[in-house]
Amino acid sequence: MDGRTKAASGIGEPRRGRPRSEAAERAIRGAVVRLLEDGVPLGDISIERIARTAGVGKATIYRRWSDKEELFVEILREIEPPEPELPGTSARDDLVVMLESVRVRGLAQRSSALLHNVLAQMKSHPKLWAAYVATVIDPRRATVLAILRRGIAGGEIRDDVDIDLVNDLVVGPMLVRAVMRPHAPLPDGLAERIVSTALDGLRPPAASERRP
Repeated sequence: MDGRTKAASGIGEPRRGRPRSEAAERAIRGAVVRLLEDGVPLGDISIERIARTAGVGKATIYRRWSDKEELFVEILREIEPPEPELPGTSARDDLVVMLESVRVRGLAQRSSALLHNVLAQMKSHPKLWAAYVATVIDPRRATVLAILRRGIAGGEIRDDVDIDLVNDLVVGPMLVRAVMRPHAPLPDGLAERIVSTALDGLRPPAASERRP
């Protein structure tokens, strides 16, 4: 391949565009958190205001995030407890780990006024709430549904059940306590109790118990 061919194909040419600046990203994220901690409502936090607080240009933000909703959701993911690693030993064990993560998030929301207030405000901003659901809530639900499918395939769960309904039956009790009843207890061991109670009713009957 000669020089003209290389030039035409772009091979060997330096990459265009400015390298990502970790310092700028930290300044932008810190600016959003600072504005939220100061009690500025989500609706009043514009890209312009974030840029001014962070000491960067608007273009610096738009090179990294398409809009403020994407930026907010990314920051919320950083504030929340990390996603759990599943042991993969059984559907029961994986479900316990997932429910424990919901319990920990519930405790985090109760102890963090910032997280609690932001999540409460998001529901009045449809675009932001839709982005949060798509990038945070839906993936968690998909993980639980995958666990339930493995449980059915492995004989831990009956194969005649609606897994969407089973998801609600398993996750629902923890969500009620963590989100809808802010003063309800969230003790250690609650995840195991919920999963054990649910799976007792979902377990396939033993061969001796099956009808002829």
